[in-house]
Amino acid sequence: MYKTRMISLSVLALLTACSGDDGTNGVDGNNGLNSLINHDTLTFGDSDCSFGGIKIISGLDTNEDDSLSDSEVTHTTYDCEANTVKVAGSRLPYTVLRSDIADGAKPGSYFEVRNGGYGSDMVKHPTNANQFYALTDRGPNATYTGDLGTGKVFPVADYTPRIGLFEIQDNGDVMVIEEILLKRPDGTFITGLPNSTALGGTGETPYSVLGDGTVEVLREDMSLPYDATSNPILLDDYGLDGEGLVALSDGTFWVSDEYGPHMVHFDIDGTEIGRINAFADDTRVTFNLPAEFANRRANRGMEGLAVTPDEKTLVGIMQSTMYNPSSAVKALDIVRIVTVDTESGTVSQYLYKQEIAQNSQSGIFALSATEFVVIERDGAFLASNANAMKHLYKIDISAATDLETIADSGEWIQDATLGLTKDGQTLEQVVLNEGWTGLTNITPVTKTLVADLVAEVQYPHDKLEGMWLINGSTIGVINDDDFSTWASGGVLEQKYLDTGQTVIDANTLYIIEDLDL
Repeated sequence: MYKTRMISLSVLALLTACSGDDGTNGVDGNNGLNSLINHDTLTFGDSDCSFGGIKIISGLDTNEDDSLSDSEVTHTTYDCEANTVKVAGSRLPYTVLRSDIADGAKPGSYFEVRNGGYGSDMVKHPTNANQFYALTDRGPNATYTGDLGTGKVFPVADYTPRIGLFEIQDNGDVMVIEEILLKRPDGTFITGLPNSTALGGTGETPYSVLGDGTVEVLREDMSLPYDATSNPILLDDYGLDGEGLVALSDGTFWVSDEYGPHMVHFDIDGTEIGRINAFADDTRVTFNLPAEFANRRANRGMEGLAVTPDEKTLVGIMQSTMYNPSSAVKALDIVRIVTVDTESGTVSQYLYKQEIAQNSQSGIFALSATEFVVIERDGAFLASNANAMKHLYKIDISAATDLETIADSGEWIQDATLGLTKDGQTLEQVVLNEGWTGLTNITPVTKTLVADLVAEVQYPHDKLEGMWLINGSTIGVINDDDFSTWASGGVLEQKYLDTGQTVIDANTLYIIEDLDL
């Protein structure tokens, strides 16, 4: 206790001795800097938020101008909207073309031929980030054998192939904005009927389903019987089976097809203004493809079409191995890519090696002048085949061999009708007889897997055919639903996704994010 009292008295004495007058105030310090926060609204297709959202930036206003400049930003965050399309996808709207044909899959009932059909390709709108164009093919059809042999039956024989403009809504729904029907240079509507043999037709006989459900060969005058001379089969040299679509910034379109193959230029209203194909005698063309492209396999023509970012070079990819020189090479994995300079007509060719022989390359778009994304798929439905394949690959042609640059030398000769040959064999024949190792001086394009759609979204459709580049890491894809029309044994029926025949196939948009492009 004694020690405690002594310490307390000492502290009190010290405090009393230190009391005195206050000193002078010091100089005021500098004012602190303001912290600023900005909120920017991001729209659909933004590189950081695919479905839009808010970009939040903050930092100190170091120059004290009450505005946050780029150099003052210290923190950036994003509040992104969720993917409203989701795994199930968003179905495109459709109308019914006819519903009076008996459904071969369900006796006693009828099925809907739907329009629909917007799935042969898709492409981004050049300026509107939330819009895309989609292409139909030649119209509803199915394999059929009738009085004049094997061909195609057309339930809507006067169908006009078309381009649709679609817009994705905030809730993920898809709305149709416009339909552009394709026309001949004289302004009349084209059909989807086959071309004559001289312009790429493969002898497919067209048949029509009449109002009473009977099927007859399609002829120039349906009120009169068929006659090879006076009332022949109805063909259309302007007919297109469209599969590839390009939309240019000037409002015009290029369409590639499976008939010629043709590459056709249409104006903003859908009227033909130019054409490229492999037929030297076609007076309509501006430029020609290499002659060997006339040897396409029926129904597997130029399935994909793209344009380089400068909009000067078209890039087409064939669906499968061409019949060059014949169907003997059918079961191969060699696919041709062709590029055409639309100003000069200069052509290049490259080879693509499929993962599985007779797969389908059914879409392509450009990332740069040499890099592209392509679809490689089989024809299986996931419901009936758990190993269904629907892949996207990034390819690069920069290190690939341009077949057109190989000069005649020894065993290698450029043939006027077959293209580059080795010891008289086409490249397809070389692969058939020697394998890819026989192409000793040819390097195919490189390829890297970008996405497996079955793994990503359990992709249920058989025909993955269109792609839409939304931003640098996001792609939209769409399927060809065949106008919801199918056939088994030549009998028309509704096209279903499931083995229980409860889910009708329909054009469906899926959006895949976070891709490494």
